[in-house]
Amino acid sequence: MIAGFIHRAVMQGIPLLFGSTGEILTEKSGNLNLGIPGIMYVGGISGVIGSFLYEQSVGPANIKYLPAILIPLICSLVGSALMGLIYCFLTVTLRANQNVTGLALTTFGVGFGNFFGGSLIKLSGNDVPSITLTATSNFFRRTLPFAGKLGWFGKIFLSYSFLAYIAIVIALLASYMLRRTRVGLNLRAVGESPATADAAGINVGQYKYVATIVGSMIAGLGGLYYVMDYASGIWSNDAFGDRGWLAIALVIFAVWRPDISIIGSILFGGLFIVHNYIPNIDVSTQELIKMSPYIVTIIVLVIVSMRKRRENMPPASLGLSYFREER
Repeated sequence: MIAGFIHRAVMQGIPLLFGSTGEILTEKSGNLNLGIPGIMYVGGISGVIGSFLYEQSVGPANIKYLPAILIPLICSLVGSALMGLIYCFLTVTLRANQNVTGLALTTFGVGFGNFFGGSLIKLSGNDVPSITLTATSNFFRRTLPFAGKLGWFGKIFLSYSFLAYIAIVIALLASYMLRRTRVGLNLRAVGESPATADAAGINVGQYKYVATIVGSMIAGLGGLYYVMDYASGIWSNDAFGDRGWLAIALVIFAVWRPDISIIGSILFGGLFIVHNYIPNIDVSTQELIKMSPYIVTIIVLVIVSMRKRRENMPPASLGLSYFREER
């Protein structure tokens, strides 16, 4: 039972890990992107569109492994990258308010996903309001063939799809890049003081654009993982829930460190599903337990604010537009 719970907690936490890693990279550049929920939604529906069109064109019986993986993956990356580009154009080039822009992107992303999701449901002719992409999902959900023979160890550590391991690798690489490389140093400088970074010859706009777009692409993979792996290839409008907001909360919990977000994502995933493992629990108590990730985040935020350690604080220019003329 414990191994099964940890396994489900990890699967529940992987979308959060993708979203939080992408948002950490974005926020390190000084951009506060509250559009992450919408970007993850667009990443998911973009992958669904690509997969649906591919399955319809060749038929479920003729699906090949490489196109079945690459087409949804590329569609998801392109869709989420475009969302990040829109955000950057509005906030970096036009210097629009970052909070308003992010919230608008979330609203747009959910509406975009529901519109195209509903359209695909009508095209598929399903009696139920959902799209089932089982053939493609089976490729995404493949695990190591010997994982089931290793008992609890295989269940906890080896029984996940390739996207789950990619999420962990990306988080570790992002952590290394931010702390150990010149690019990471420049990115952190842009987030802390863009005027100083600009005076030192760092292209502030370029770093903001690249960090935000790459961060959006990573977050979009969280939506793709949720649909193709966690939900077994089933898309239903508004089924994504509040995972995008949990990913943003996880950024604060991880004190802007992608490596810590690996542990935090598993913790949040466990808190999100723990009510399913408590016998004879009523609905109101379930909802209270689902609040626990946000409560934990508030506690961490209070502790971090009280300790005032600079390395655990958000970038100094987070959420502020940079006007070079004011340098």
